[in-house]
Amino acid sequence: MASKERIARLKEDTRINILKAAFDIVKTEGWQALSMRKIADAIEYTAPIIYEYFANKEAIILELTRQGYLKLSKQLQEVKDKHTSPAKQLEDMWLTYWNFAFANKELYQIMFGINASCSCEMVNKLPEAGCPWDIIADSIGKLMKIEDMESEVICTKYYTFWSVVHGLVSINLVDRGNSDEVNKQVLRDAITGIIRSITP
Repeated sequence: MASKERIARLKEDTRINILKAAFDIVKTEGWQALSMRKIADAIEYTAPIIYEYFANKEAIILELTRQGYLKLSKQLQEVKDKHTSPAKQLEDMWLTYWNFAFANKELYQIMFGINASCSCEMVNKLPEAGCPWDIIADSIGKLMKIEDMESEVICTKYYTFWSVVHGLVSINLVDRGNSDEVNKQVLRDAITGIIRSITP
């Protein structure tokens, strides 16, 4: 039994090392430079061993994307739990979203296809990709006093927020023209403006 547990632990360690090596390559050289051969070289394994854990490079990218959504969702939930006011929850969650994007640039790029080739179809099939929506939409519903989370109104307001915040993030990931101070002010103005517009 102990031997089975040890083998399982070693397999999990190898899997983690593969993902870590892949992400290190991406941080240094970009998503386009990622290859199974480079990962194998980085962890000093042969490429066939990598294929025992992941079918291809896309499977590795998908797993890193999944982890990105889990990380973002955890941060959103933590900040949401600090407040009872839906308006304050929304303000802090979107600021957290912004901070996540710049603290985890490589993950954000692959999660949303900025400067990276990703199969959006595959990403959309990840259950974790819907977690930020669930967390934020709940606060929108509470603020607007709408109980039906499938409401088109909630969906529209979520995408209004997301379009503005994601658009600003994308512009700044590609070309950080303005100072952080200006960007943060634009972000706050946009978020508070939307919150004001949807508050009954």
